[in-house]
Amino acid sequence: MPAPEVVRDLEARLGGAARPLGVAVPPEALREAAHRLRDLHGYRYYLLASATCRPGALEVVHGLRNLDTGDTIFLATTVPDGAAELDSLAPVYAGADWYEREVYDLFGVVFRGHPDLRRILMPDDYEGHPLRKEFPLDAPWGYRRPSGEGSA
Repeated sequence: MPAPEVVRDLEARLGGAARPLGVAVPPEALREAAHRLRDLHGYRYYLLASATCRPGALEVVHGLRNLDTGDTIFLATTVPDGAAELDSLAPVYAGADWYEREVYDLFGVVFRGHPDLRRILMPDDYEGHPLRKEFPLDAPWGYRRPSGEGSA
């Protein structure tokens, strides 16, 4: 659970909105929020990045931890589906590098300023982003039923 004063700081300074386990900030404030969390509040350990496909948008979440207090905060932001671009947090947290590549590969979010943004799980010539809701399941590389699973 993040400390309430940390959430209040991000709300007041960056227009954030409190969430049960963290704060949501506007996309343009993401990197500044990460800097504040690291430099002012002691969240120096990068845990993860993930994304969720919402109707018309992609929500990206970064997990950060303060090792002195044990607090974890989830920093979320939402980008429009057709303009899925965010500033990379890799210049702020080196640990964000591979996680952002994974989000790029599976969801198609482009991280501006990333040192090496390329696919990490799928082949380089793979078309599409398989964790997006509109990804075609009937494509040759899409969903396949496990063997033995039939339509009874």
